[in-house]
Formats: sequence, structure tokens, C-alpha cells
Amino acid sequence: MVSAEHLRTLSSSQVAGQLATAGFRHDSVRNGVDTYRLVYRTIDAHGRPTTASGLFVLPRTGRHRLRTVSFDHGTTSYKGDAPSTTDDGFAPAPALTYGAAGFAAAEPDYLGLGLGPGVHPWMDVPSEVTASVDMLRAARAFTRHRGRELDRKVMVTGFSQGASAATALGRALQNGSDPWFRLGALAPVSGGYAFRTAEIPALLGGEVEPKSGTLYAAYLLVAFNRLHHLYDSPAQVFKAPYDETIEQLFDGTHTGEELFNGTPGTISDLLTPDGLQLLKNPPERFAAALRVLDGTCTWTPKAPTRLYFSRNDEQAVNANSTTCRTQLGKQVPLIDLGTETYQGSRHLGSNVAGTAAIVRWFLTLK
Repeated sequence: MVSAEHLRTLSSSQVAGQLATAGFRHDSVRNGVDTYRLVYRTIDAHGRPTTASGLFVLPRTGRHRLRTVSFDHGTTSYKGDAPSTTDDGFAPAPALTYGAAGFAAAEPDYLGLGLGPGVHPWMDVPSEVTASVDMLRAARAFTRHRGRELDRKVMVTGFSQGASAATALGRALQNGSDPWFRLGALAPVSGGYAFRTAEIPALLGGEVEPKSGTLYAAYLLVAFNRLHHLYDSPAQVFKAPYDETIEQLFDGTHTGEELFNGTPGTISDLLTPDGLQLLKNPPERFAAALRVLDGTCTWTPKAPTRLYFSRNDEQAVNANSTTCRTQLGKQVPLIDLGTETYQGSRHLGSNVAGTAAIVRWFLTLK
């Protein structure tokens, strides 16, 4: 741990009010919380030393030993929208939910978001895992400084981008990536677990809401090019005038509104024929990176595991979840959260419904 900054002290009624304002359930609120921004040492996507930040929530209870939840958040590109830095209630709401139910809750910002230097390597599973494990380590060190202890078993969950990050984190903890922490339960929500075989075909086939599909395609190509060199010039894959601006829009300093307004409404208006071909038939370098992304469910959990999804999700198509369930094994329940929406989105609504369902489940586990 590099630093810890106390952000807020919230009573149980204040937590309930904040969750309600954010559109989340508050029936599991049992106690108040203290929230902190932790900055900690980790490694970047190339294995070099760096730092990252994250939100840590401690319950205001008399318990010395605390059950621990790790929540990996969904996609964002603006540093200020990360859980530990945003004023918006959606990103930190799951961590607040778990904290107010009596758990210690760690929510990493990931690399390049929050107070982390550089750009965010979106959907880079290895760095999502190291950022999440090192966030847990920092949280444990911080908690011990405060005279309390985190339980070894970690309840792992995450939404959207964070769902595949969570499945990979669960595998890492089960395989002993940390000498202290072990996987206690796994409950990801609405992930892109099968990007090449399910999500990209859906993007190209118009099954994903057009603007969301355009943004995901752009983010994928820009972020993976930074790590895997997919193209020499943006003009090869992005049409004018977007070829001049698209990489800067994903530099972490541009807001979601700027990104939304700076991109077209459809993939065909964004990508050149070469850009479309890159997605349709990825060359080996790109295909190898996608295999890593699509491999987060290729293991057998020994801890209690449930997969959650929203029926007819307009962003993370359901084939992602059915593919993951097949890979993890038929013993893993695939739970339909229904069609709840948040700001008109079933995808975002699954985070709200999933958080409520998962905290109830976690509370039943020993």
C-alpha cells in the first residue's frame, strides 16, 4: 500500500439513501460504512512496476475478522469515473452494498483509471487480475493497521468487463496466486466471456445496441493495438475524421459524454473495410490476445459458483454467459435476472438486480 485516504463516513440510513439515489436496492443495509481510496503498488500489462487505486469499504461494526468481497466494475474510459474517484453513485454502489451488509469490500479501479498513471488496457485479463489481487493485498495491510483482519476466503463478483475479470480472479485465487487469500465464492454478472465467438459476431451482426457496439469495437481496437500492435496507423482501421481523434478519446482524460459525442452511431460509419476485416478474421497476434480474453471460464471452480445474466441483454449478448456456463460446468447455476432496466438499459439493470441477488446469496454462505 502506498497511501490511504478516508473519503466518507456514512450511517446506515445515509448508505440506504445513497443506494436509493443511485437506483440500487437497500434492503440488505445492516450497518454504516467508512470508505477509503487506496493507492497501491502493482505491475502494468508488461510486468513493470506501477501503481493503481481502488475503493475500499469497511463496515462500521464491532467485528474484528471481516468476510471479504472483491467486486470488479464494468467498462469506463474516463479516469474520473473510476469507483474511487467518481461522484456518480452507480460505480461505487455494489461496494457500498456489500460494506453495508457487513462485508469488507474491495473494488479496484484497474490500471490507468482513478489515480493510476497511463492509459487503461481495457479487457486485458492478466492486468485486471494482478490489479485485483494487489488491491486485496493492500486492503488487508490497511485493515490490519486498523486492528482488524480480512478473512482468507474472498467472495468474488464483478459486472460486465468486471465479470470476466472476476472469473479470472477466482481462478487465480483458487490456484494460490496469493499466500493468504483463497476463493470463497464466485458470482459474476453479464460478462463478455466469449468475445471472439459471441460478442464480436453480435457487434458485427447488429445484435448489440448500435452505439454501444460502436464504442466497444473502438475501445477494443485502440486498447489491444497499444498492447499487441494490430495496426500501424489509425487511418488503416478508422474512417475519417475519427482516425484523427479516436485514440485520444480513449486516453483517460476525456469524459464519457465527450466519447459519446466524438464517435458515430454505427460500426460501419466508424471502421474502414480493413477495420471490419480485422474484427471478422483476426490475424494470429489479435486472435492470440482474444483467446486469453475468452479463456477466463476454462476451469472448474471448487468454491460455490453462480453465473448471473439479464435476458436479451443489449450489450453483453446472452451467448457469452451460456458459453461460460458450459466451460465452467453444468454444476454452475445460470441465473436469469429478468429484464430490469437502469436508465433504459437491461445490461446496466443486471448490475442493479445482480448486486441485490448476490449480496443475499453471500450472506447465506459460511
